[in-house]
Amino acid sequence: MAGNEREENLKPSNMTAYIKQDLMSRIGSGLLDSADLSLHALAAYYRVSITPLRTAINELVATGFITKLPNRRLQVNPGKARPTEPRKAVAVPPTPRDWDEVLIKEVVHASLSPSSAYLREDTLSKKLGVGRSIIRQVLSRFAGAGLIEHIPRRGWLAHPLGVEDMRAYLAVRETLELKALKLARMRLDMVELERIRIICKSGAKGNLTDFDNSIHECIINASGNRYIRQFFQQYVARYYTELFYFAAPETAVVEEMSNEHLGIIDALLERRWLQAEKLLSAHIFGQALVLTKLLEKEQGEVRGRSGGKVRN
Repeated sequence: MAGNEREENLKPSNMTAYIKQDLMSRIGSGLLDSADLSLHALAAYYRVSITPLRTAINELVATGFITKLPNRRLQVNPGKARPTEPRKAVAVPPTPRDWDEVLIKEVVHASLSPSSAYLREDTLSKKLGVGRSIIRQVLSRFAGAGLIEHIPRRGWLAHPLGVEDMRAYLAVRETLELKALKLARMRLDMVELERIRIICKSGAKGNLTDFDNSIHECIINASGNRYIRQFFQQYVARYYTELFYFAAPETAVVEEMSNEHLGIIDALLERRWLQAEKLLSAHIFGQALVLTKLLEKEQGEVRGRSGGKVRN
């Protein structure tokens, strides 16, 4: 961050609010000139369409930060500038997919409870600093995909993760990934495999930040089958991916998984296809043990806090 900026608790929930707050900050610290106020210049700066930009500008005109001249040009109100004050940093709001990822984490945590748990819009709105409408839109998409259940007048219900459900998902995943690998044999990018291999070698040494799971995406994309790709992009698959990341933060797990990835990659680089399929299958079902241990640990802790009683 630049020296004339300081962190502020400014977390707008949408792009219009972000543009408005950032322009106010730039004007207030004397860092924005009237020459930079054309809609096209601002649209390029913020990388947005004209619509959220025009709304933000109109609100700033109404509050006096910007003046609209008779020729319709925009001008900074110098009376709002305080050049001696540092610029306030404004966080860029998450995109819709960002909110998907944020709220899938909430579903993961809720599903690790030994009993069904409700995700409350008002609680999540306050916790995440975002409007309830955004929360509702994302949770509606989750419910439509079967990830959670909407109970009228009560909220969004996350069911406990079941071992049998997990194993059933992994069985489907194995079938599709093995099919993807067969289709990808002549399409694999060997240069990309070498790049992933380098990162996996670091993860195999216990470097937590270098855990790389992209070998799966590499195989799936190289299959050329859009229906297989769509399966792994849907919410249930993303839920299990997030669940696995949550379950595997320890160095030993990262080392083990990275070594398994290395084995798969080496087999692919040497075009030992049957060996690669065998290693991939074992790797996928090996995650069941990691997830089962997580489930036992989390549900045991909940029972401990509740004195052994679990609310149904």
